[in-house]
Amino acid sequence: MNGLRRGWLAAICALAVVAAACGTTDKSSSKKPTDDVSTSVPDSGTLVIGAEQEPACADWISSCAGAVWGVWTMQEHTMPRVFDVVEVDGTWRYVPSPLLADAPTVDTDEAGAQRVTYRINPAAVWSDGTPITSDDFAYTWEEIATGKDVWDPTGYDQIEGVDTSDPQTAVVTFKEGEPFGSWKQLFGADYGVFPSHILEGKNRTKQMSDGYDWSGGPWKIESWDRGVSVTLVPNDAYWGTQPQIDKVVFRFIENTASEFKAFESGEVDAIYPQSEPAAVKLIEDGVSGGQSLYTADTGNVEALWINNAKAPLDSVAVRQAIGYSIDRAAIVQSLFGALGVNEPIQTLNPPILSAYADTEAWADYVPDLARVDELLTGDGWAKGGDGIYAKDGKKLSLTIVTDTGNQRRELTEEILQAQLAEAGIELKIKNQKPDQLFGETLVEGNYELALFANVTTTLEPGLCAIMCSGNIPSEDNDFSGGNVTATNVPEADALMKTVETSTDDALRASSQQEADRLLAAAQVSLPLDPLPNIALWSDRIDAAISDNPILAMFWNMNTWRLEG
Repeated sequence: MNGLRRGWLAAICALAVVAAACGTTDKSSSKKPTDDVSTSVPDSGTLVIGAEQEPACADWISSCAGAVWGVWTMQEHTMPRVFDVVEVDGTWRYVPSPLLADAPTVDTDEAGAQRVTYRINPAAVWSDGTPITSDDFAYTWEEIATGKDVWDPTGYDQIEGVDTSDPQTAVVTFKEGEPFGSWKQLFGADYGVFPSHILEGKNRTKQMSDGYDWSGGPWKIESWDRGVSVTLVPNDAYWGTQPQIDKVVFRFIENTASEFKAFESGEVDAIYPQSEPAAVKLIEDGVSGGQSLYTADTGNVEALWINNAKAPLDSVAVRQAIGYSIDRAAIVQSLFGALGVNEPIQTLNPPILSAYADTEAWADYVPDLARVDELLTGDGWAKGGDGIYAKDGKKLSLTIVTDTGNQRRELTEEILQAQLAEAGIELKIKNQKPDQLFGETLVEGNYELALFANVTTTLEPGLCAIMCSGNIPSEDNDFSGGNVTATNVPEADALMKTVETSTDDALRASSQQEADRLLAAAQVSLPLDPLPNIALWSDRIDAAISDNPILAMFWNMNTWRLEG
């Protein structure tokens, strides 16, 4: 899965019969987690996992760390966080992580401001033995709220202060009159908590960009060989469940076809691949000695993302014409029909947050060439003799970009190219390597159309992080913020801010649903599919593997064992 993280389940059967027997039913592995392993020493062995995307950097606060594979390969295994995402009675929920002594409490101070109290587990230490304290919470908040080049400051910028008078208790107080309903996403999977005793007073980005040798999670980064792999080893100082494997190597294989070959040949033990034709075929054909899971109940939304600030895409009429030019149902059926996913997604909210979405917001955008002509001629365009619309002597010619080596997205581009040409819009394809696309091009706004997935890193609802105008990256804010489409719909802004701030779930749902309708009316981007998740792993891995919608298949990697 290549895509951007958003600051902000799994069917499993024998590999040979998964497509026929499992469909998209959500189940987890039949293997049980290892019992009583918190004091066990690691078993010998090296686990090799194929990773489809190399992050541009490992400074998780910086805009260069927008690639979700950075979270999956390094961040979630080394950064302590206040909540884990765990399946409880068939539903993925937030539960306090080993970092905390108990669940955080929420109340109001004397002035009526929202206050969250985190009591830190006294056993929680950094890998050098230094206790994790409230100073670390305060440092993390200040770096995100006041620093430059921040991926997404949402929520942190509403904090008034962090009381550090008790080292084992961090009291976070929000600004008076600015409650934050999505407070559970803070100090969580998106960023975690950073070590103040190591980083304070130093250039954090310089210290972390190429990896770091400290950890507050079950694993440490042993090495990062750029362009080749990231290697993790157990953090001996971790106070929770100790890893059972000596070494984990995430090997970068950005060409999906090569990734499948590596898995089939046994060069890698597990892959979490793009939902491509090759993946579907492998599941249908079956591979001996392996297992799989797949699901459309994900935190992903694959979309045709539109740069609303780039002419002629700054015209609502042009964006709407694109929406009426594309047969999304045909695209989804051709790509994922074999997995039982046949309908396009009609919201930019991921499936796991559908309760807070208008799941039919984009349903009106179906192929309608008469509507395309009406919109474009009304906007001053006229169709030329070559069948392409033009205005003021300039053709309606657009360029799309996605990550190189992604066969499914390249196929999607070809389909889009043909469909848009039939509607009178020229589409050129100019793809880039993932690190350039996700680390530079998108955040700097140097594109017109882009094809990728937004991957949520929170169970909290809302699109403000990627759709509110205040989160548009620019030179003025050092390209901070996740709104890489430069979407600017003021009426939707207010509604999406309500989703973030309100503690009333019903109001949050109705506000996001109305915002969805406004965003769809402006056709700010075009949702395509829920991008089903697929995981494949060797029988050599003895583990309860499931597809965590936030932390992917790697969320409990410290409980995995190797056989043979």
